[in-house]
Amino acid sequence: MIVSAIGQGMLWAILGLGIFMTYRILNFPDMTTEGSFPLGGAVCVTAITSGIHPILATLLGVLAGMCAGLVTGLLFTKGKIPIILAGILVMSGLNSVILYVMQTPNLSLLNKPKIQDLFLNLNLPNYYDIVFLGVIFLTIIISLLLFFFNTNLGQAYIATGDNEEMARSIGIKTDSMKILGLTLSNGVIALSGALIAQNDGYADVNKGTGVIVIGLASIIIGEVLFGELTFAERLVAIVVGSIIYQLLILLVIKLGFDTTYLKIFSAVILAVCLMIPQVKKALNLHFLPEKEGEK
Repeated sequence: MIVSAIGQGMLWAILGLGIFMTYRILNFPDMTTEGSFPLGGAVCVTAITSGIHPILATLLGVLAGMCAGLVTGLLFTKGKIPIILAGILVMSGLNSVILYVMQTPNLSLLNKPKIQDLFLNLNLPNYYDIVFLGVIFLTIIISLLLFFFNTNLGQAYIATGDNEEMARSIGIKTDSMKILGLTLSNGVIALSGALIAQNDGYADVNKGTGVIVIGLASIIIGEVLFGELTFAERLVAIVVGSIIYQLLILLVIKLGFDTTYLKIFSAVILAVCLMIPQVKKALNLHFLPEKEGEK
């Protein structure tokens, strides 16, 4: 069960990396996540059941997620719709798109090939194929992100999030950076959805409900545990945070709590993690020695 939780944590960490690109770098939450995540799974599973190779099907899922992010970006920058509302609009619309793609609320991969089947010849122990899959994709994504953010385009993207007015004053097209960020981040999120759908063996129209909480938990747990980090270390911290989050969920299950209410446990875990910096700050202030002359 622990190995399975670690493997799940790695696949969910990809979601965290996608959310990080908008939530931490551009400094706004993107609700498209809850639509692009199940969209990636739906397109991937539908493609596999239609006879397409799992790798190509996964890439199609990524492309679908990127299209969803592009629409949100255009609504936000060109349509001047607030980002949260733009994300909600696209998320709501994607519900119908997913139903159209699958032609059913859920679709099974029973007796169909999955991407992890590529490791069957390695004779790995149970659940280790997911860990192996997670390591491969996380290595690829983190490497690509590090490469991207070290380019001039990537630096312009970071500058847009740091100080939009300054970035615009030096000639950076900030609207284009926002569209790029939303497109790329939702492609990464859809990749997570495609991989998790294959791991679970099915795609479901409601699979995106609450996933933004899971992604944010990965980011927040990593930040709380490790504090100030370099950019590369922060990406790795998200992976560690995601694995810890899945282990915490496993602990909740092992303690005998009703799994029907896992969403509230997820919310509580995230809320506690968000409050830890404030609690630490309050405790430090409380225990500060009194200055000379103060009573």
